[in-house]
Amino acid sequence: MSLRFLLLLLLAAMGATSCEDTATTTPTTTTATVTEPPFSGTLSINGGTTFQFSSTARGSVTATVTSLTPDTAVIGVSIGTWNGLICQLVLVDDQATQGASFTGTVSAVGNLCLRVYDSGKLTEPASYSVTVSHP
Repeated sequence: MSLRFLLLLLLAAMGATSCEDTATTTPTTTTATVTEPPFSGTLSINGGTTFQFSSTARGSVTATVTSLTPDTAVIGVSIGTWNGLICQLVLVDDQATQGASFTGTVSAVGNLCLRVYDSGKLTEPASYSVTVSHP
């Protein structure tokens, strides 16, 4: 008889827990902004360099020329998508100076690129540093 009583008690307990109301919550997703280590180097006349990085979410991407020597230099800075062979430019600033910044939107997770180049304005080599922030 005690075995039957225990089985009934167990069934009652299982039934009580399966009928409980449970609140459902919608998870929220937050995307952290990543700031790449500064992309830097020396740009020669008619030269250019491409840097690759990856975005793990959609959102804003910003490039900022944090230093440029000589400080009167004008260079080209572009952001695009990296297809494995080339940087397909999407945002282009051929008149970037020290402190210049521009922002675009990343519409998909994937490989991106930063291109720093002489836009025809350099009269001597220029040292640069560009930071990129993205999701």
